[in-house]
Amino acid sequence: MLRKKSPRVVVTFHTTTAAMKTEQAAREHDVSGRLIPVPREITAGCGLAWSAPTEAEEALRALLSDIGVTAQNFHHLTI
Repeated sequence: MLRKKSPRVVVTFHTTTAAMKTEQAAREHDVSGRLIPVPREITAGCGLAWSAPTEAEEALRALLSDIGVTAQNFHHLTI
């Protein structure tokens, strides 16, 4: 069964290391989301992106700042 599409914030990264660091920190700090392959609508430095509900964007931006990860870009998509 296919998941229903919903608005998401998709964060791309310059490196896979940054994506993995984000995943680990998000789990430790209960920030919603998961790693996904970069959607074909966008491009990124690495093939992974963080997908989260749009409501989690502020917490995600704060988390990235706290752990010293620079996102390549923030995208708003319905996926």
